[in-house]
Amino acid sequence: MKKISLLFLLLCGHLTYAQQQPNIIIIVSDDHAFQSIGAYGSKLMKTPSIDRIAKEGVRFDKGYVTNSICGPSRAVILTGKYSHKNGFKDNENSRFDGSQDSFIKQLKGGGYQTAWIGKWHLESTPQGFDHWQVLPDQGQYYNPDFLMQDGTKKRYDGYVTNVVEDVAEEWLDQRDQAKPFCLVIGHKATHRVWLPDTADMGMFDQVTFPLPHNFYDDYKTREAAKVQDMSIAKTMIMGYDLKMFGSEAAADREGSVKRMNAAQRAKFNAYYQPIEADLKARNLSGKALTEWKYQHYMRDYLSTAASLDRNIGRTLDYLDKKGLTKNTIVIYMSDQGFYLGEHGWFDKRFIYEESFRTPMVMRYPGVIKPGSVSKDFVMNLDIAPTMLDAAGIAIPKDIQGKSMLPQLRDKKTAGRKVMFYHYYENGEHSVSPHFGIRNSRYKLIRFYKRVNSWELFDLKKDPNELNNLYGKPGYEKITAEMKKELDAQIASYEDQDAAAILAQGIKPEK
Repeated sequence: MKKISLLFLLLCGHLTYAQQQPNIIIIVSDDHAFQSIGAYGSKLMKTPSIDRIAKEGVRFDKGYVTNSICGPSRAVILTGKYSHKNGFKDNENSRFDGSQDSFIKQLKGGGYQTAWIGKWHLESTPQGFDHWQVLPDQGQYYNPDFLMQDGTKKRYDGYVTNVVEDVAEEWLDQRDQAKPFCLVIGHKATHRVWLPDTADMGMFDQVTFPLPHNFYDDYKTREAAKVQDMSIAKTMIMGYDLKMFGSEAAADREGSVKRMNAAQRAKFNAYYQPIEADLKARNLSGKALTEWKYQHYMRDYLSTAASLDRNIGRTLDYLDKKGLTKNTIVIYMSDQGFYLGEHGWFDKRFIYEESFRTPMVMRYPGVIKPGSVSKDFVMNLDIAPTMLDAAGIAIPKDIQGKSMLPQLRDKKTAGRKVMFYHYYENGEHSVSPHFGIRNSRYKLIRFYKRVNSWELFDLKKDPNELNNLYGKPGYEKITAEMKKELDAQIASYEDQDAAAILAQGIKPEK
């Protein structure tokens, strides 16, 4: 009798624990700049849904990525490992090896039901998920196709951000309610070409955005910045980016426009054609044209972000309606930061702050105190171990990130003091590959391949990273200390590529 009673108590204890395992929703956007989010102090637009997560949880003021580019960032989130360990270093030559371990596989093994819906962008078939439904490659803003688990392709009518949320809610409705779940919602927004929902076109037309103070940066002390090809002035394309096609025939050749239905195309034309007519009448050139492009870019970008925030709100409302809010972790983050005209740029890639730093907010009722603000260095590398920690599942030893929960539970818990970064791609936008570290005050960068150079910044005196101090008198000691720390980080994370480059030294330019 005693044995039966003991067995009963053990089973009850297991069920109680299982019920306490939190559900998990991770919302990953693409290229969403923290500078455009209200919770981060932005005055550019209102983001009530993202702000709500921060208000009801924590805002990470020092959230960063290991490699500021779309696919590699997602691979890091999945594996909790740097690019050199998970094998997905860049968008040009990499293909994610889905057979490797991931926090999703660990959660599934621990009793979770798992799904990824929306943008995937890892050049391979998702593995380890109970359900997946993903956009091919970058996906399309209008009437998007989805790759289905049965090997077919399915087209949905509508705007991609709305559709991704619709599909996510469909899966939530049909899930096994006896199990905790982990759902990753991958949004296309706000990726290039910043094509807004027809309902949001024109919402910022009455706003004139102030130019960033370094919009006309001359890159005087930064060799890699001099050779980049991601400027609003020279790189941003009038048709592809700004929808100023010049003719209906030219618009018809653009895939994002061609796939619109008649009603969508009519609204598109009604909005963009008068803008193009006005631009032609002005006959702008030089700085006047560059600044016009900036204003139009910002209006399109923020209008695209408006739908993103609205659909994040739909996710939160769904949890409220279904009684899931109290036992569901919600994380919102972008796959990296983005330039909104700083240094005259759009895009990402660089270790400079606007690209390196990413928005990250997290709600975990009963664990994270509402309205918290974290000043600790955290990275996309830390998502995987944090989720496993929350689920009570052992964190594999080869995961390189650290759970954020100890710091969130006790502010006295020490976080990382230094962050290591490595960007590999040497093609699009002509951004030179580079690696480096950042601590509370300084940033040291080693560029290679396209440009061979070092950069050092004092972020306290120069938060916008305009004045490269490397090699300047008076900074010898700081440089030596930072190089020693860089060596330590490379060794700690076993980045053999970076170690080999340092061993070679800087070769003279030909």
